[in-house]
Amino acid sequence: MIRKIDKLVLKAFWGPFILTLLVVIFIFLLRLVLFYFADLFGKDLGATVYVELFFYFSLITIPLALPLAMLLSSLMTFGKLGENFELTALKSAGISIIRILRPIFVVATILSVFMFWFTNVALPWVNLKGWSLLYDIKTTKTTLNIKEGIFYTDLPGYAIKVAKKYPDNKTLKSLIIYDHSHNDGNRHVTLADSAQMYTILGKKYLIFELFNGKDYLEDADRGNNLDASDMAVHQFSRSKIVMSLDAFDIHKTDENQFAHHEIMRNNWQLADDADSLQRIIKSMKYGFVRATTPNFLYYQKPIAQSLLLLKGKTAWIKPRLKKELKKSKRSPYDVALQQSQNMLAFGHANLVALDDKDTVLKKSNLEWHHKFTNALTILVMFLIGAPLGAIIKKGGFGVPVVVAVSFFILMYILTQQGDKMAKEGKVILQLGAWASNFILGMIGLYFMKISLNDSRLFESDFYRVVWQKLRLQFSKLFGTFAN
Repeated sequence: MIRKIDKLVLKAFWGPFILTLLVVIFIFLLRLVLFYFADLFGKDLGATVYVELFFYFSLITIPLALPLAMLLSSLMTFGKLGENFELTALKSAGISIIRILRPIFVVATILSVFMFWFTNVALPWVNLKGWSLLYDIKTTKTTLNIKEGIFYTDLPGYAIKVAKKYPDNKTLKSLIIYDHSHNDGNRHVTLADSAQMYTILGKKYLIFELFNGKDYLEDADRGNNLDASDMAVHQFSRSKIVMSLDAFDIHKTDENQFAHHEIMRNNWQLADDADSLQRIIKSMKYGFVRATTPNFLYYQKPIAQSLLLLKGKTAWIKPRLKKELKKSKRSPYDVALQQSQNMLAFGHANLVALDDKDTVLKKSNLEWHHKFTNALTILVMFLIGAPLGAIIKKGGFGVPVVVAVSFFILMYILTQQGDKMAKEGKVILQLGAWASNFILGMIGLYFMKISLNDSRLFESDFYRVVWQKLRLQFSKLFGTFAN
C-alpha cells in the first residue's frame, strides 16, 4: 500500500524523470543528425523514412538516456525536497533517509529489470533495423543536381554536361550527353543547343527534351576494325531522351549482412558466438602446430632418445637432410634460412588471424557483460543521485544538471576506458566491463553514508569550519615547535 510519503516522493520524481528522459533522447538524436547530416538530407526520401529512422534511434539511445535521466531526476527530486525543507520535516518526524528513498529505489529496481529485458531482447532487433536503415539512406544517391560546366555522372550509364542552367532548374543551354548504357565506350554522343528537363510518373523517369542538335553514333556492327569516319549522324530539331531514376530510390539491404554484429545479438546468441570462436581459435592453434612440421628437417625426440642421439645414433637425420639438399641444390645454411623465413611468414599470418578472432571474441564477451552492466547502471545512478540531492539541497536545472552531467561523463569515460583496456588485454575482461559500475557504486555508497550522517559536504560554512579547525591545529603545532 502506497503511503502519503511515497506519493509525495513519487509525485516530485515522475515529472523531472519524464522531462529529462525526453530531453536526453532529443539531444542524442540531434547528435545523430549533426554527425550524419550530409548522408541523411538532400535525397528526397520522404518523411516516413526519416520518422522510422528517428524512432529506431530514439530507442537505441535508451541505454544511455535512462541512467542519465535517473541520475538527474533523483538528484533534482531530493534536492528540491531538501531545498523546501521537506526532507528536514520528514527527518524530524522520525523517518529515516532510507525510508524516504525507498519508493525511488523500487522504481529504479523495476527500471533495471526493464533495462535488462530491453538490452537483451528489444535492443538487438532495434539496432538491426536502425543501423541497416541508416546504411540504406547513406548509400542512396542524392537528388538530381546537375551543375554548370561539370560532367554529371550519378545517373548510371550517362555523363551529362550543360553550359548554362537557368533559375527554373528546367531550362538548359548547350548540352553534351554521353550514352554509356551499353558499356561500349563513347560511341553514342548527343549534342543539343538547348533542352527542357523534367520528371514523369512520380519522379520515376527523367526526360530531356532536346532542341536543335545532333546525335552521333559510331557503327558498332563493324567491331574492332571500325574506321573513325564510319559514324551515323542524325540531326534533329526536337528529340527526347528518357532515363530511369531507380538509382535515386532507397534500396533495402539484406539485414542478414548486419545480423552477426555483436550489438545485434542477445545473450544466448553471444554465448554461442563466444563458444564457436573459442573452438575456432583452438582449432587454428592446433592447425598451426601441425602445419609447421614440413619446415623442420627433424623431429625433437624425448629426453631418453636424445641421450642415444648424443652417442652418435643420428643416422635417421642424414637421409632426410640429403634428400632436402638434393632437391634444392643449395647449401644447408641456405635451406635453414629459407625454412626459418617460411616459419616467420607463416607464424605472422597465423598471429594476425588469431588476433582478429580474439578481438571479435572479446567484443562478444564485453557485449554479453554489458547486458547486465547497463541494467545495473540505473541502480548505480540512483545510488549517486538520491543521496547527493539530499546533501546538495538544490532543485531545478542549475546545480543538479552540472553534477549529473559530470557523473555521466565520468561513467562514459570509465566504460570506454574499461572496454579499451579489456580489448587490449591490459586487464581481465570482467574487470574492464564492470569497472565503471564498481567505481561509481563505491562513490554512491560514500554519498549514502554522509547523507545518513546529515553531512553538510556542499555548504560553504562546512569548509569554513574545517579550515578554522586546521588553522587552529597548525597554530598549536607551530607553537609547540617554537617552544
